[in-house]
Amino acid sequence: MPKIDDPNVLVGTETHDDAGVYKLTDDLALVQTIDFFPPVVDDPYVYGQIAAANALSDVYAMGGTPRTALNLVGYPDDKESLDWLGEIIRGGEERMRAAGTVVIGGHTVRDVEIKFGYAVTGLIHPQRILTNAGAQPGDRLVLTKALGTGFVTTAARAGSCPDDAYQAAVASMIQLNAIARDAMLEAGAHAATDITGFGLVGHAGEMALSSGVTIEIELSKLPLIQGVLDLVKAGYKTRASQSNRTAAEPLLRIDGRPDPLRLEIAMDAQTSGGLLVSVPPAASAKLLHDVREAGAAHAAAIGRVLPRQERALILHD
Repeated sequence: MPKIDDPNVLVGTETHDDAGVYKLTDDLALVQTIDFFPPVVDDPYVYGQIAAANALSDVYAMGGTPRTALNLVGYPDDKESLDWLGEIIRGGEERMRAAGTVVIGGHTVRDVEIKFGYAVTGLIHPQRILTNAGAQPGDRLVLTKALGTGFVTTAARAGSCPDDAYQAAVASMIQLNAIARDAMLEAGAHAATDITGFGLVGHAGEMALSSGVTIEIELSKLPLIQGVLDLVKAGYKTRASQSNRTAAEPLLRIDGRPDPLRLEIAMDAQTSGGLLVSVPPAASAKLLHDVREAGAAHAAAIGRVLPRQERALILHD
């Protein structure tokens, strides 16, 4: 991307943040994001719900409130029934309504594979933006959803996922990160990002680099979707897991002898994952309490922020 020199661009591409922010007035700015992907589950309604929750998450991660959305559809209408597409759109619409967001149109193209998602526009006060660049030494790190959706959806496509693990993953993926946004703003968080395709390691690494700090994560503290360790043992990882590991290697130091299964989960590409929040230590207990009370039962404190060291990211058991 070329360098942006518009003074109204408050958040651009430099820090690899979740969304862009453009100032309209001294009291109002737009938060804009876009996200779409092929089906991760076989149920079209649930796929639409997941795609919507995932797209909304980028606005929530900035501390914003989503207001409008546009459907983005790639669909092989010469091969698949439009009834299936109708269910996808209906599932997405349900999550958008739950978020108080209006779908005001969209664009559809014929494609060889199904793809669905949204361009979302939200609102935020220019002085209340949370980015991934504000983490401070001494902060605690809270993750608001359990990890492992990549292993679950890969196993499900192979017909080898236990139903309890599948249902737990679906419930997590369709849960809106509005509850995490509200809790982190109330707690006075310094930084946040949502955990999606680059996995916990990738997104935590971006936060560390953007903030000029080192992030330390305790693998034993990671919240996991029930039954996912068995799926890790069976090897149901996504193709992105290896690319996430390769990308993280220059940033990463691994201390001790951590559980290799949990290390794999830290690399696992997530769909509609939780928020990773950097919060002052005195406020971390409040954040955990509030977000759990609001329905994010698996939220957990997973690490801390250190002054910048030789490596930006440290994992240990």
